[in-house]
Amino acid sequence: MDSKAYTAALAELRTLRDEIKKKQAEVAKLEAQRARRISALAAYEKAKADRIAPASGLSLAEVVAIAPTLAPGSLTAPAQTAPPTPAPEVSAEPAEEPPAAQAPAATPGVVAPSMTGGPQTATSAATVPPAPASAKTTSTPLTSAAIADPPSLSASPETPRVLPSLPEGPEGDRWVGHTANLASTRPNFTQQARSTAFLDTATGMLVYRDQTHHLELGSQSAADILQAVFHTIPEGVERIYITAGDPWHREAGRYPFLRDAVAAWLNAPVPGWRTDTGRGKDRMAGHFVHARHPVARFQCEGGEQHVEIRSVGEWFDPEGADATVIRDAFVLLWKALRAHWPDAVIMGSPSQTGRDLWTRTIPARGQFADGYPVLSEELRGLLHATAGQGRTELITPPDVPEQLPALVEYDRTFAYAKHTWKSPVGTPRRITAATFASWSSKEQTKALFGCGHWQVRVTVPDGWNHVGILPAPAPGERAWHYPRTPGTTFTTWAGGPEIYTALSNPLTPWKVEILDGLLWDDGKPLDDWSKKLKEAWASLSAQADLHGDPTHRQAAHLASRAVRSLLLYGIGSFAQRPRTVTGTTPRTAERDIPADAEIIGFDDDHVTWQRPTGFARDPNAHPEWAATIWSGARAALLSMRMRDDNTHVGALHAPPGTVVAFRTDAVYLTAPQNWPYHGQPGEYLYKGHLPGPLPAPTTEDELLALRDAGRHALHRTPTDGDA
Repeated sequence: MDSKAYTAALAELRTLRDEIKKKQAEVAKLEAQRARRISALAAYEKAKADRIAPASGLSLAEVVAIAPTLAPGSLTAPAQTAPPTPAPEVSAEPAEEPPAAQAPAATPGVVAPSMTGGPQTATSAATVPPAPASAKTTSTPLTSAAIADPPSLSASPETPRVLPSLPEGPEGDRWVGHTANLASTRPNFTQQARSTAFLDTATGMLVYRDQTHHLELGSQSAADILQAVFHTIPEGVERIYITAGDPWHREAGRYPFLRDAVAAWLNAPVPGWRTDTGRGKDRMAGHFVHARHPVARFQCEGGEQHVEIRSVGEWFDPEGADATVIRDAFVLLWKALRAHWPDAVIMGSPSQTGRDLWTRTIPARGQFADGYPVLSEELRGLLHATAGQGRTELITPPDVPEQLPALVEYDRTFAYAKHTWKSPVGTPRRITAATFASWSSKEQTKALFGCGHWQVRVTVPDGWNHVGILPAPAPGERAWHYPRTPGTTFTTWAGGPEIYTALSNPLTPWKVEILDGLLWDDGKPLDDWSKKLKEAWASLSAQADLHGDPTHRQAAHLASRAVRSLLLYGIGSFAQRPRTVTGTTPRTAERDIPADAEIIGFDDDHVTWQRPTGFARDPNAHPEWAATIWSGARAALLSMRMRDDNTHVGALHAPPGTVVAFRTDAVYLTAPQNWPYHGQPGEYLYKGHLPGPLPAPTTEDELLALRDAGRHALHRTPTDGDA
């Protein structure tokens, strides 16, 4: 092919592209018409989804997603769930220093895994990461417990989930690398601060700088809030934090799902304002529909004024504090950060702020002066599919007694800050089963102590009577469980700290066969950032404990919680999951809805939709860092050495049958343990104790109710009312 033929072929390809777009637009238009007709049919009192589904060519779940009122008995509220909504750049929970870095070297017979299984075949795992899920589901149910990501409607509870593998041969070699011309680099600009006001919509208290006002908010609509705020502050503000009241839930009773109520609040007309379309390189334009912490973004018509309305709950639980105290907490937070970053600016969310602060710790000289390169999209997809987050598990009878003698909570303090001292850097090496088997016991131990992500075949040993150690894929998108039945064999991915814990736990070594893996060099890309945040946290925590003014103590406590969120959500943002964009379109312009969008709600005026957009070209995407921290955190929940006290703590050091639940960085037991605590990151804080006998919880709501009662019971004193 010569240059002329090449140019002609490109022209033909463009013509084909345009034809495809036209056809896709036609299909999208037809699907929008179908959705409208389904909605019209749903208004008939005797309409049934099981008759409309075959007539429309959709599944029952898809029909219910369009018209929730058609939900049959088998799709009641618990089943009408939504795919995980893109939480405000959140993803994780705190953790601890990897046991692999602390524990003494194990004997060769314990650390060296059995290699009898050999490499995993293509029949036991997929060869490519699964595409982002796009199952047709409905919005978050209107319940107080609608805070977790429920399973997709399309997933069968009995269908096992198979994790992907690295492809064999040249294709796998191509995966093990970085994305060209994409790296995390130190910014060469100063972040601009935005004027901020704090508004309690329940009481009408508005705090702006050192001024306090009381507003009449009418119906608490976005229009009423903006009118009242800008009338009171003529010069305008750029960010309004809602400290209490949740105005986006004001008419929740009219809607079957919270997200529908939020979308309606966001999309209600606001005279003089329109939805913000962004400015400069701002990619956060448009409203963000979230059941608990939405973000409304408006731009003044005919002017340059931009404003966003957010929930302060993104940063911390206000715990009943008024708007003045919350404003003081942000001032204290800013001062604590400025002690370490002279150019620190508090941005809209903790994940944005945390990651911005991290970029300002990227070294200007040395090995990574040109930045930390971003992994290939294939490896990022593999890590997304195979690296779980915090461990959440409820153990029910008969594995625990029907009547618990007590429920005792141990919560790890600022836990993830303990696991940032070492992270993977550079180009990973692929370690096959044969390569790992050829190494000496010392080399194998060193590899497991390093920064790696391993595909393993695991067998629970005979006679095992304690909790599970390694996560295994469970039915449902990104769901995990922890097998503990003796003789159970499963294939999974895990980090070195967890595998080391399985091989050298204080009870019985597990059989672990290395099938494949990725091994990075050890580095410290997060260490400086984490140390500065830990120092800010320690300073604010000391003020919360020792300051003479109770109002200042409360503000300092909230500020310390905000620092925790900076690290927690900053780490979660490194994971960079495939993005899901949520949008709203007027009913009169439904043809503008993207062809691959999923309709998740609508009213008389607007349609709310979402669509997966895959992995963004994000220069700060480092899922390998998040995966390493999460693995260390899960391992520390089971076993962690406290060097200064020369003792081990964690669930595996409690008697069998006494572990009731895990919740990310907390473990719930039936009896107190003699675990030392010095107030340092990662240590187990004795946080709650509810004496029994009491019924063993069988649901998350029951566990949380007992947890709250246990915290109150432990800290109740004769002067509790004055505390």
